[in-house]
Amino acid sequence: MGAAYTLFAAQGFPGTTIERLCTHARVSNRAFYECFSGREELMQAVYDRCVDETVEAVATSIATAPNTLGGRIEAGIAGYVLFVTKDPRRAHILHVEVRRAGECLTDSRRRAVRSFTHLVEEGVRPFPERTTGNPHLLALGVIGALQELLIEWVVAEEPPHIDELISTAVHIFRSSFTP
Repeated sequence: MGAAYTLFAAQGFPGTTIERLCTHARVSNRAFYECFSGREELMQAVYDRCVDETVEAVATSIATAPNTLGGRIEAGIAGYVLFVTKDPRRAHILHVEVRRAGECLTDSRRRAVRSFTHLVEEGVRPFPERTTGNPHLLALGVIGALQELLIEWVVAEEPPHIDELISTAVHIFRSSFTP
């Protein structure tokens, strides 16, 4: 898993062969196939672990935030962006390689979006008077915007500063959820 985490982020899913993974992990091809049916299953395991760790970090950030809509929005976004960018490999896998891996991660990606949508919906639920529109659709929209901001951070020659990502995402969330 550690070798895959590093190689998928550095060389990309398409450029990472099983032979390269085995060499980097210092395991035989046979040992690899005793654990995984192929590269796709390994990528799914790496991606799912990244998602689970990120959901946990964001949930903790929201749970410890001030009990206001703005406080929850700021804490959730900061928690997400800071956790994901703390290790650029994580950001790369969650936001670039998930798309490059293609169909093998479609179900995992959908589960991830549902998990993050649920976090957003639960975070705004106590403030119905402050929320406009359909919370589920708004959550999907702002999650998509946040994903695009992180893709920009990963692939840009001069990535935006983390504080700028957070403030932009907070602005988008606030504009989407408050009248």
